[in-house]
Amino acid sequence: TETTDYLMPAGILRRADIADVEMLASAAGPVKLYPALAVQPDATLASFDARHPAGADYVIVPAMSRDDDPAILAWLLAQSRKGATILGVCAGAKVVAAAGLLDGKRGTTHWYYLNDLLRAHPSISYVADRRVVTDRGVATSTGISASMPMMLMLIEAIAGRQKAEAVAGDLGLPAWDARHASRNYALTRPFVTTVLGNSLAFWNRERIGVALAPGMDEVSLALVADAWSRTYRSRAASYADSPQPVQTRNGIRIVPDAAAADWPA
Repeated sequence: TETTDYLMPAGILRRADIADVEMLASAAGPVKLYPALAVQPDATLASFDARHPAGADYVIVPAMSRDDDPAILAWLLAQSRKGATILGVCAGAKVVAAAGLLDGKRGTTHWYYLNDLLRAHPSISYVADRRVVTDRGVATSTGISASMPMMLMLIEAIAGRQKAEAVAGDLGLPAWDARHASRNYALTRPFVTTVLGNSLAFWNRERIGVALAPGMDEVSLALVADAWSRTYRSRAASYADSPQPVQTRNGIRIVPDAAAADWPA
């Protein structure tokens, strides 16, 4: 799954301290994130179901390497039928749609995947110029950074405007409304030229070290690791004093890629 899609919603909701937030996976063990970092989830889908037979109140769905994992799709459908509100972050909308939860509803997703989504699910009514679209128990968002305003909207819905403003202030986010200039996001010639140039320059690769420390801010970590890993010439890798997971400010356990002793000074 995506680095920012998985880490940022959990980190933002946990700092609000308004709900029990669990990071789930379909199987036990660390989850390798794209394009950087690895995380130890809190529980599996099966163990969550055993402890919470009535289901979750909200389920946040990140982008996934597979949009059609039968176990995940069945679990999402079951959670929705139990009354959960389903939130698809970025290309997580493709997973939500594959579960049939966007059929006949309004929605959005990351601009790059929009045409694919609508071809595969023609009954979805795309809403342009909206960062977050909500329709009958399902919410979807636009690109990677939209998870921040989306989580603030959720915090406001659960705990009120004052709490959302406090968390927004902590994040340095002055506004989180749904306005979005969708037409400004597209695959442009300068972008393609940069990607090709950086990709072809195989002799000029960089590995950027990110030191993990207990109590570090997981939202900042996700943004830094993600940005350095999307230049097409650099890749972020985490390191720590021991191979054990490092716990962030809000209890997310990051599994280091390397030991500090093995990292070049």
